[in-house]
Parts: sequence; C-alpha cells; structure tokens
Amino acid sequence: MREPILVKIFKNDKGGKIVLSSLLAIVIIVSVSNLLIPEGSIFHISSFSVSLIGKYLAFALLALSLDLLWGYLGVLSLGHGAFFALGGYAFAMYLTRQIGDRGVYADPVLPDFMVFMNYKELPWFWYGFDNPFFAVLIVISAPALLAFIFGFFAFKSKVNGVYLSIITQALTYALMLAFFRNDMGFGGNNGLNDFKDIFGFDLQSKYTKVSLLAASFIALALGYTLCRFIINSKLGRIVISIRDSQDRVGFLGYRVVSYKIFIFVISAVLAGVAGALYVPQVGIINPNVFAPLFSIELVIWVAIGGRGTLYGAVIGAFVVNFASTYFTSTFAEIWLYALGGLFVLVTLFLPKGVAGIKFKMLKKLRLGR
Repeated sequence: MREPILVKIFKNDKGGKIVLSSLLAIVIIVSVSNLLIPEGSIFHISSFSVSLIGKYLAFALLALSLDLLWGYLGVLSLGHGAFFALGGYAFAMYLTRQIGDRGVYADPVLPDFMVFMNYKELPWFWYGFDNPFFAVLIVISAPALLAFIFGFFAFKSKVNGVYLSIITQALTYALMLAFFRNDMGFGGNNGLNDFKDIFGFDLQSKYTKVSLLAASFIALALGYTLCRFIINSKLGRIVISIRDSQDRVGFLGYRVVSYKIFIFVISAVLAGVAGALYVPQVGIINPNVFAPLFSIELVIWVAIGGRGTLYGAVIGAFVVNFASTYFTSTFAEIWLYALGGLFVLVTLFLPKGVAGIKFKMLKKLRLGR
C-alpha cells in the first residue's frame, strides 16, 4: 500500500512537524483570543499583536526561501531581500490602487504621491494593478524573472562563492538606490502606504487582520511542504550533491546550471510571496527593504535557527525578530551589538544553530550532568 504524499514528505522530519504544529496552535489561540475574548480581559490579544505575529510568519517564509537556496544548494545570497521587496511592492501597488478617491488629494486614479509630484497620468507600469489577480501574478513573476535573468548570467559564468554573494548584495543595493528616486514612480523614499482595503475588506478590521494571519500561516505551511517535497525528491538529492561537489555532478552529465537556476527561482518566488504577505500587515513598504543590511540580517536568522534544516530557518526568524521587537523598544542602543554577539556565539558553540540542539543535551542540562 502506497504512503500518502504528505506522509512521505514529512517522513523523518520530526522537527518540522513540531514547529508547524506549534505555529498552528499559536495562530488558533491568537485568533480566538482576539476575536472572542473582550478587550478588557487579561486573555485578550490585541489586533496589533495579531499583525505582529503575521509579520513574523511572513519573515519565516522569507527565511525558509533562503535556507532552500543556501542550506541545500550552497548558494549564499546577500541580496535576497530584493525578491522580498519586489513581491511587497507589487502587492502594495494593488493596495494603493484600491485607495481611489479616499486619498488626501481625492484623485480616483492617481495615488497621492503622484498628485503631489504633478504627474499628469498614471505610468504604464501601474496599469492592471487595480485587478487583484494581476497583482498576484506580478508578485510571483517579478521575483521569478529577476532571479532567472540574474541566475542565468551568474551561474552560466560560473560565478560562485563569495563573489556571487557580493554580486547579489550589489544587486539589491542598486535596486534600493533606484527605488529611492522620486521619478521612478514608486513613491521615492516614502514608499507606498496608507492602504485602506484588501480584496474589498477593510484592512483595519480585526477579522481582516486575523484572516491575514491565517493566510500567512497557510503560505508558510505550503512553502515548507514544497521545500520538503523538493529536498526529498531525486531533484533534491542532486541539488545537495551540487552543494557538496559541483564538479563531480557536472562530470556525471547533469546540467548543474539548470538545477541552480531552478532552485534560485523557486527561492525567489517564496520570498516574493512573503513580501506580499508582509505589506498589508505592516501597512507600508519603502526602499529600505532593499537595503543590504536587511538581507544580511536574514542570513543571521537562518544561521541562528539552523542552516539546512528548513524548520531551523523558521525558528531563527521567530527568535531573532521577537528579540528585535523587545530589545529595540527596551535597549535600542545595544540591539545590533546583541544581534552580532548572538551570531558569533551561535557560530562558535552551535554551528548547526538552534535546530542542532539535541533533546538529550537539554535533558543533561536539566539534570545538571
């Protein structure tokens, strides 16, 4: 009797099942506490916290996309935030078109920043973003196209290692500078904000916020399942072999460049979807998301959680961003130093990240042995 596909995908992945089950429980508890428990109760969870956890889930999907690329293919991207930002901007353009005449200048077609900058008509690349299906298509295709073009030339030219990492960082930095320009038509340094609706529903409604939280978890679960499916397949074994010995795989007749481009594109699409989920829950996107520092922080999330485990990347995204939320409001001056110190300590004492901690080690620590 053949095993169900999901059973095969999650076979021997105890960590992944624990992490996803825990996140599902958190999403259910948070949703119920927000919707059903009165605001005056100590057990009520605010809508702000709902959106905050939804943002963490979007970041977890972003970290997952990098772990697929870095942990299993061995390609370290220091510009992965570019794909995240492209997906976010694409969906933000749809949300901006939904504002209509409710903006400050009450123009039914032009966004407020275009009216302020004396635009006479909507730029051609904004056409179609009043349609949600078109916007979702661009959320997926824009990062995929950029990853394909960049990956084709980079991998075809046999750019590897630190050189590839530097080029990816240069790519996202160039995009950041471009999007900062007011004449690019993306809001300049202020970005896109003041969103009102999503698919016809009020973004400030607690039901909409809970729905976005649930959508973020579903996207993370589907993304995780897709990554596990790839890794467990013959494709995944070839990808891991490329990471371990690229030349040998090439000598065996496999088209290494094609495999690397494919994984790069899949990783970029997942990052773009994460960006699209991030924007409506945060309420703004600006060129700072393209900043190389954000992409470097993303690498730290994956390293702290555990590279090459998938679920470790999810853990790392939650741990670091939860700590960031707490420390930036309490000890804002030292947070970046603390993050750097945490990265060094994990590298020295936990080279496999949080996911590398064995349950037996924890048991010994509790027993004081």
